[in-house]
Amino acid sequence: MVEFETLKSEEIKFGNSNFLEIARKKAVSETGENTFIAISRGFVTQTGERRYKKSIAIPVDENIINFIAEKLKEV
Repeated sequence: MVEFETLKSEEIKFGNSNFLEIARKKAVSETGENTFIAISRGFVTQTGERRYKKSIAIPVDENIINFIAEKLKEV
């Protein structure tokens, strides 16, 4: 079984009830642990619950993070 722990999280709200979240997370299992960056899109329900629609996990690798940051600015 894998357990996830959020180490740090930042978000921005947009539209009526949507948000974009960037978080550093850690997955812990019997075989070890892995840290990654998660970029998630979601919304807040009328009752205030946060629901996630889509997510992507990015390895914590300086080259990959720099590539993504650079290309996001270019497009």
